Amino acid sequence: MDFSPLLSAIIERESIAVVTEDTLDTFLKDNGDVILMVPGDHERLLEVDDAAVILPELVKASNGHLTPAVMARKDERIAQRSYRFSSFPAFVFLRQGGYLGAISRVLDWADYVEQINDILAREVSEPPAFQIKGFTAPSEAKQADITSQLIEKGANNV
Repeated sequence: MDFSPLLSAIIERESIAVVTEDTLDTFLKDNGDVILMVPGDHERLLEVDDAAVILPELVKASNGHLTPAVMARKDERIAQRSYRFSSFPAFVFLRQGGYLGAISRVLDWADYVEQINDILAREVSEPPAFQIKGFTAPSEAKQADITSQLIEKGANNV
């Protein structure tokens, strides 16, 4: 599974489900509010083991409200594209399969509590667009103008 030895031990001790792209939808439909850990490469990221220790603590703090799962390493990039978080490790919060929010990297405990309370109070929505440093997405009007210009150029080249 390519998890760190610590994360593997926590998964086993806490009976945390490991999900893949193929099993995620069924798991989400069967488990209400889910906290999905997407760990990342433990050999490159020191925070992976910290997040592994934090995961069961977050579940305990939720009084069993959150069901934990860990994304299989082979499908981490798929989860990142689907839920649009910027870095690993990440905790993605889902309700009946719908997106609520995500927290990337390791935070102070008080920040987790504040952000998770905010996330769980939200309605299910689409994940936010990726944020790229130094890039601002064009407005919808500007995008429509660019699209019409491209269409017009394409029509002129026929």
